[in-house]
Amino acid sequence: MSERLSATPAGVRLGPLAIIADGAARNFVLQMKAGRFHGFVVRRGEAVHGYVDRCPHAGLPLAQELDAYLTPDGRFITCSWHGAMFEPDSGRCVGGPCAGDRLTPWPVGVIDGEITTL
Repeated sequence: MSERLSATPAGVRLGPLAIIADGAARNFVLQMKAGRFHGFVVRRGEAVHGYVDRCPHAGLPLAQELDAYLTPDGRFITCSWHGAMFEPDSGRCVGGPCAGDRLTPWPVGVIDGEITTL
């Protein structure tokens, strides 16, 4: 079994910005030589915010269903296991069992229309 990684190298192209609808999130799993990385990206207009897919409270992936990272109104990232809520632009927990903690950032940006790791 390969190790679960918490970072990726810079310059990995994840796909065009259009693969994530504005106000939505998408899961990414990257297989690398050292192991597998699990992360997700939230899109807000032309900006993207990436995080390692692991709740700081219990260490579990946040979504129990593929790409289901946001509250129904899309305002917050949510942990489907324990209900923690996080700000999409900072990863700061604003409610639930890990209030005050943060999601681990995954540096991503949009370069020439492509979501790319930084």
